[in-house]
Amino acid sequence: MNRGKADHAESEAGHPRPSTSQRRSRKLAKGNVGGRRKLYRAARETVEKGLAYAYRDRRVRKRSFRALWIQRINAAARECGVSYSRFIEGLKKAGIEMDRKVLAELAVSDSQAFGQLVERVRTSL
Repeated sequence: MNRGKADHAESEAGHPRPSTSQRRSRKLAKGNVGGRRKLYRAARETVEKGLAYAYRDRRVRKRSFRALWIQRINAAARECGVSYSRFIEGLKKAGIEMDRKVLAELAVSDSQAFGQLVERVRTSL
């Protein structure tokens, strides 16, 4: 009698082969310890939670970097005697379109050029 061998592929040890979703979960759980890697349910839960954190934190990273850029711009602008909000307002009035990432890099790496930018902003305020 064939006893289900046509239904399920078996490994060399005679155990039924894990389904595709089980293999995928276990593969993604590689690097975890103990049951979180070897047991399907624990591995699946760990992988699902990890993927959810990764999805959330990709958005949090964008938020965190924007906050960092704003802090750097604010610090550099205040050294030149202008607050961050007045600086951004002046940039818009002067028609200067630079994103916060570039402004923060300019503030950190080239304070002289940033100072010139602040002077152009002051004239437009």
